Amino acid sequence: MPSQPITSTPIPEVVDLDDETLRREVLGSARPTILRGLVKHWPAVRHGLASPLAIAQYLADHDNGSQVQAVMTPPDQHGRLFYNADMSGFNFMRNQLPLSTVLEQVLRYSAFPNPPAVAVQSSPIPDCLPGFVDENPLPLLGGRIVPRIWLGNAITTPAHFDESSNIACVVAGRRRFTLFPPEQIGNLYIGPLDHAPTGTPISLVNFAAPDFERFPKFRDAMAAAQVAELAPGDAIHIPALWWHQVESLAGFNMLVNYWWRGALAVDDPLPSALDSLLHALLCLKSLPAEERRGWGAIFEHYVFDAQRDAAAHIPPNRRGSLGEMTPELRERLRALLKERLR
Repeated sequence: MPSQPITSTPIPEVVDLDDETLRREVLGSARPTILRGLVKHWPAVRHGLASPLAIAQYLADHDNGSQVQAVMTPPDQHGRLFYNADMSGFNFMRNQLPLSTVLEQVLRYSAFPNPPAVAVQSSPIPDCLPGFVDENPLPLLGGRIVPRIWLGNAITTPAHFDESSNIACVVAGRRRFTLFPPEQIGNLYIGPLDHAPTGTPISLVNFAAPDFERFPKFRDAMAAAQVAELAPGDAIHIPALWWHQVESLAGFNMLVNYWWRGALAVDDPLPSALDSLLHALLCLKSLPAEERRGWGAIFEHYVFDAQRDAAAHIPPNRRGSLGEMTPELRERLRALLKERLR
């Protein structure tokens, strides 16, 4: 069941900016931005505006029969992807299905008063819809980034973060994004780091009915929230590490998104920073408080203080892991860590 917006704090919007300006002023920003009408010219959006049946047929015409990852929740979960009662598992089933099967389910369930929630989540589009990207391009990001499809009926993905920057484009239906800056983590009551319905940690707060006795600091998060409601053709830029809940609001919804880490022109994939957090928990959390504070100072010195060149006093050819993080150095560090973690 979609919640009511928890705040009216607006997100900046831009319309009809050229790609160079968007790259400089939007993609280079650490704040979210709504991109109204960014993909309104896509044939897929025109079909999405026509009717659910029209966009479903358009997708079926491109479907190559490959299986995609789909999730389904029972009606009593009201479309919210979450844990089961004791948090030992999740409240949905995962299946590998042809996209056409999911399309049929979503269309059929649109006639139900209280249907199960079903969705395709994060399937690479070239793998299942050949030709779609050529017909619906996004030159803004160049050709390196593989777009992904998200499709289903009314479903809610709880607030989570991505390590990557994101442009999410609505093709059909409506979506509500509720965003929080990274520093709101302490007010969002985040669940386990290594066991989450979305793959990355989620907020345990039900935004549709917040339990303020259990989660009192969520009121502070609400005050910092930013909300965007998008129609077909609209898009949003979500900077890396911003918490965001995503609600699909119509009976048939489709979104295409693009994730990238670091600079757009960089081909070398970055390792997961969440893995480094888990490694730090393994190594540091049980240390005495004074030692943890000491390690905090070391991490601040070498990693987080952007104003300091911690290796400036070392000859460039002797800086080792403190040198410029080239693809070659990154590969050497991967090999070193792999050896040490055996």
